[in-house]
Amino acid sequence: MNTAQDLKEILRRIEGRPYPAYKDTRGTYAFGPFLLSIDHVQGDPFAAPSDVSVLVKDPGFPAEILRTRQTRIAAEDRILRFFGQALHRQSRPGKGSGKSGKLSVTRPGQEILERTSCHLYEDGSVRVRFNIGFPANGRRILARELERILFVTLPTVVNESLIYKNYTPKMKEELQETWQLAMDQTAIRNQLKVLDLAAFVADGSILPRESGVSQKPMQEAVAFAAPESLAVEVETPFRGRIRGLGIRKGVTLIAGGGYHGKSTLLEALERGVYDHIAGDGRELVITDETAVKSRAEDGRSVQDVNISGFITNLPNGKDTVAFSTEDASGSTSQAAGLAEAIEAGTKTLLMDEDTSAANFMIRDNLMQEVVHGDQEPIIPFMDRVRELYEKDGISTILVAGSSGAFFSKADTVIQMDQYVPLDITEKAKDAAKAYVFREKENLQPFDCRSVRIPHRVKESERSKVRSRGMDTISVDRQDIDMRYVEQLVDPEQLAAIGQLLKLANREIVDDSRTLTEVVDVLEDRMNAGALDETVRGHGARPRKQEILAAFNRQRFQKITPDRKQQTADKLE
Repeated sequence: MNTAQDLKEILRRIEGRPYPAYKDTRGTYAFGPFLLSIDHVQGDPFAAPSDVSVLVKDPGFPAEILRTRQTRIAAEDRILRFFGQALHRQSRPGKGSGKSGKLSVTRPGQEILERTSCHLYEDGSVRVRFNIGFPANGRRILARELERILFVTLPTVVNESLIYKNYTPKMKEELQETWQLAMDQTAIRNQLKVLDLAAFVADGSILPRESGVSQKPMQEAVAFAAPESLAVEVETPFRGRIRGLGIRKGVTLIAGGGYHGKSTLLEALERGVYDHIAGDGRELVITDETAVKSRAEDGRSVQDVNISGFITNLPNGKDTVAFSTEDASGSTSQAAGLAEAIEAGTKTLLMDEDTSAANFMIRDNLMQEVVHGDQEPIIPFMDRVRELYEKDGISTILVAGSSGAFFSKADTVIQMDQYVPLDITEKAKDAAKAYVFREKENLQPFDCRSVRIPHRVKESERSKVRSRGMDTISVDRQDIDMRYVEQLVDPEQLAAIGQLLKLANREIVDDSRTLTEVVDVLEDRMNAGALDETVRGHGARPRKQEILAAFNRQRFQKITPDRKQQTADKLE
């Protein structure tokens, strides 16, 4: 094991030398209470900062934070925030060119995600990964400036944020609140199944966000309060009994006027598949963890997806049991997205009429009279929504502000009135009786099961994976458009997905495993140990649904249906 003194001697030896000499510093060094690892050295002062990590063997954290996987991940999130705050306090403007002296670490958002940037091990030790811009004057090494960072700034940051005995009373209280909240959130999530709920929204939740570009809660917003007829109570280990809105499995309609909070409630439910930090306002909004937001995506790639439950008898005779296109319309893209969600195992669909294809959702009786059913290949979602639940146990939560056509299909109708939810189920159903709604045209049984096999892509020798914000993953210079996969909440999730696609292509895809089997292997690997053993660098764990969404949007990845399996399914 190298010592801190060894590193100091290397730094003094390379002072003033050309920048590539910094590579001599790679390795692990003992710094008393922690180990410093210089994992990757940037090749140029203007390149991305160097990858560095610290491992504290005996940080002294209370054993409670390791009680469950959920408490561990929540504690990692809080410790990473402490580390970032200490790094910010201790940092000072760096000297030199390019990114010299820049210190950075992952800054988590409102959701709590498993990340490679911080990991608590079973023995209680903790590792944090961050970045340092190795200082330079032009392209000459400023080793003394790096020595100050590593030997003065870094030990102070570690002592303040990674050694529990040095925590202030406030920090200790925040860490305790973090793991206790995680246990309460887990308790509610477990009770969704027991209470036959698709989602739960606690009274007192603050759902509106402060702006369109911020996920922080709006100040002085109306606190959520469930109507008595839809209220349920859940038990939590630390907050006791909590009252809130229980959205039961089945078909739920969220109605109301514009700007009254319909989409705000749906967005909270979309993000309720993740736990949230205390003070977010949505920390006790809990949604079925398999829930998928469905929307139209004009122009997306679709490969061999069974959309026959929604679209059939195309005028060009194109196969909709194994449908492919490089430029999907709004309706075909939404049909494909729903079929892919079903393939991914979702039990709750989240939809908003504002982002759905109108002709996919409903075809009214006047249109039926003018354009006969044998001239229309689309089977509207309205004709399938009850069957999805009654036959396959897939619930739907739908925001509708302009059409009451779904009133007759809904089990529950919630009206948002100035951000206050009202139960108008009986009123809506009584009103619907006075109207003549369209007759169901296509009576063939619903079946959108897709069994598909991805085929290995030939990679270049220097295949690279990059992600750009929340929009795009680039694999070997080919872009995957992820803009409309709306339940991705952090750029590091896209970075992780890119690496997982590459790993799957190299080691798991074998022209026999189905798409879901490939992703199940990836999930098993991530579950088997630290996330950073599967995903390198800075990454946040995505859900199975979003990994599959990326596979489905690759224009260069060939996917074909398993005809033998599909035939067997049809014979059942």
